[in-house]
Amino acid sequence: MIEIKKFGAIDIGSNAMRLLICNVVEQPGKEPVFNKSSLIRVPIRLGQDVFTSGTISEQNKGRMIDAMRAFHLLMKVHQVQKYRACATSAMREAANGVEVQQAIASQSEIVIDIIDGKEEASIIASTDLNDFMELDKNYIYVDVGGGSTEVSIFSKGTMVASNSFKIGTVRLLNEMVDEEIWDSIRLWIKEHVKPYKDVVMIGSGGNINKIFKLSNKPQSKPLSYTYLNQQFLELSALSYEERISELALNSDRADVIVPALKIYTSAMKWSGAKNIFVPKIGLSDGIVKSLYYNN
Repeated sequence: MIEIKKFGAIDIGSNAMRLLICNVVEQPGKEPVFNKSSLIRVPIRLGQDVFTSGTISEQNKGRMIDAMRAFHLLMKVHQVQKYRACATSAMREAANGVEVQQAIASQSEIVIDIIDGKEEASIIASTDLNDFMELDKNYIYVDVGGGSTEVSIFSKGTMVASNSFKIGTVRLLNEMVDEEIWDSIRLWIKEHVKPYKDVVMIGSGGNINKIFKLSNKPQSKPLSYTYLNQQFLELSALSYEERISELALNSDRADVIVPALKIYTSAMKWSGAKNIFVPKIGLSDGIVKSLYYNN
């Protein structure tokens, strides 16, 4: 007999907020199947506030409360049994992050966990990442967000190192990433991939997903470093308006996609990875998995 359980995951990032509703199908004697039922994305760029002024503005605080009320109602309609809301770099760095957290809890009934970079990387790693890895190969996993980039090294299917860096698309747009931060991620990657040969990259995040979609490649095929670097050069040559009109990018994607590509191509260069696989996974997927398995 089939049993379906419904879970909700809210990812409050520096560039956008997302609600994922997932159906978990259970059958006796079989592994559970995770089916995405609905994904809602709201482009509230908290990082623009926090990384420039140090706080979340009253306007965006109000927008967050409205979005959370909507998310709460959507989960109620979908009959979600259990949910978790996680906020990343923008809220954890905001001077009024706790105040906003409390206001949302009182006005929308959504309780938010403000998580650190290590927990963020750990949750992301609890996705179906192993399904995309061959046990005889070595991988570097890179998740680029608006405020931070999480990097993990895997060998023989096991995570051997992980770190979070304060380098993200919104920070780069606001010229808030100095050479010292670039050096820290470069040196960390070079040091931790040194013991391993023929490293393959796995990338996640809205920007790399968009680039992959534009490539029209099947999900099982990777993008090459040459292709990704060419996309970086071509998109850099276009104006913000041209990226919207010619490539049909959303306005909140058209500006961050270029700095995202800079991070991915740099990480590929430093690690020596010639190819990057782009599975459809992220923080919200990891939240659902951790909820289901009670991790």
